[in-house]
Amino acid sequence: MRGCPRPSTRVLPKGLVIVHEDRDILVVDKPPGLLTMGTDREKERTAYFILTDYVRRGCSKSKNRIFIVHRLDRETSGILIFAKSEEAKVFLQGHWNETKKKYLAVVHGKCEKRSETITTYLVENKGHRVYSASGTTKGKLSHTAYRVLKETKDLALLEVDLLTGRKHQIRVHLADIGHPVVGDRKYGKGTKAHKRLALHAKSISFRHPFNGNQITFETRVPAYFNQLVGSLDHVHARNESAPVADSRRRDDSC
Repeated sequence: MRGCPRPSTRVLPKGLVIVHEDRDILVVDKPPGLLTMGTDREKERTAYFILTDYVRRGCSKSKNRIFIVHRLDRETSGILIFAKSEEAKVFLQGHWNETKKKYLAVVHGKCEKRSETITTYLVENKGHRVYSASGTTKGKLSHTAYRVLKETKDLALLEVDLLTGRKHQIRVHLADIGHPVVGDRKYGKGTKAHKRLALHAKSISFRHPFNGNQITFETRVPAYFNQLVGSLDHVHARNESAPVADSRRRDDSC
């Protein structure tokens, strides 16, 4: 089987879409506004809760379960991987440094550099706000690469390579260079004029835990991005022509 470049039609509660499923993994397209996993205040309106109910087929006594491999911020949409066994989770996280993750972001302003790699040490304070530290004595080394895909009078569409995976990394790094993500109320110029954070996990490429083959999944660009920067047909065309690695699918049954 080849990794699917578009989501399937299996839409679960809260708009969560299953892109791919086999006996080892679940790959989903998470909508904005949905938590990846629960918090002290919210347990049920999460991708983890919805998918746990899905694999149990609505039977609370079922022993089927899923495992969180990585996370997306609540307001970030796009590709998420969940494992269907602890062994698959350990494999995926053990090879996470080989995983390639691409995002799309609409940011304020025109970028002077058409492409750049941003490198800082990121620190999280007691208020759960992340910032770049000037020295190397504290924080985690973080790298974010971007290139400009399209510009309008006031905004720019960027393709972002997440080279390290720190909390709020993309949002902080783009704000650091004067181009905060549209709709970012924590690090940027979030206003009521922009209804959501314009950050989307577009694609992910990783080694499958069953056979070790490289597999790639992509999602369509959210319609919200078209509303911000106009037609993105050229972005769709490039996504559709991109090579997708083979993956031998196993039986979907649990």
